[in-house]
Amino acid sequence: MCGFPRLAMTNKTTYFRKASFFFLYLEFTKSDLMPIKSFQGARRQPSKEDVKSLKVSDYMTTNLITFTPDQSIESVMELLIKHRISGGPVVNAKKELIGIISEGDCIKQISESRYYNMPMQDQTIEKHMARNVDTIDGNMNIFDAGNKFLEAKRRRFPIVENGKLVGQISQKDILKAAMQMKGQNWK
Repeated sequence: MCGFPRLAMTNKTTYFRKASFFFLYLEFTKSDLMPIKSFQGARRQPSKEDVKSLKVSDYMTTNLITFTPDQSIESVMELLIKHRISGGPVVNAKKELIGIISEGDCIKQISESRYYNMPMQDQTIEKHMARNVDTIDGNMNIFDAGNKFLEAKRRRFPIVENGKLVGQISQKDILKAAMQMKGQNWK
């Protein structure tokens, strides 16, 4: 035996192939090997024009369908169906947010009306809307707003400035913002 430890010797050709590979491996040094830092390739630093604004106010809906507290439940249901929305803000004459009405609130009223066999045409949304409404600041980062949606389990948040309703952000608006940012840095 030629002094190569633990190499299986099935025949002389296989033995010498393994031995020559062993010596080739030993001839490489650390400087010959090139480290791999990232499999993603070089990253381009975004310029100021590339980075779009990520504020809630840039993605919120400002042309809102709003309701008043004296509207009937039936008229609200008709508007929800007509405009294909699941709810909306309730404002007073000064455009101040006083509540939110949703499909769920309307369904509760339908259920109670049917159970007690009472007509709905005289019912207004003032008694059935949600009054304690969480709002979002228009200057909040869009992805922080997304986290607030996850924590609060809400479908929409109104945006109020100086006591007046200025817009509304929905989960769908967050998705639209994310799709527009696709391929850019998430900062």
